[in-house]
Amino acid sequence: MQKHLTKSRDKILTGVFGGIAEYFGWDKAWTRIGGTILICCTGFGLIAYIAAAIVMPDKPKHSEAPEGDFHKL
Repeated sequence: MQKHLTKSRDKILTGVFGGIAEYFGWDKAWTRIGGTILICCTGFGLIAYIAAAIVMPDKPKHSEAPEGDFHKL
């Protein structure tokens, strides 16, 4: 199964950093901290974040396991 870079459903603003962390298997908190530092310190970081927020697709609805108890009688 091939991995795809998509926005995370566990999002704070747009899901870009969460999606990047999920794709690479990184900790989401550290990815968000690093991304925030990049945005604050460089003009490129803000431009890259906005571009990623526009270009990255949302995660498909069927990729998330349904909520609820599977063993209800």
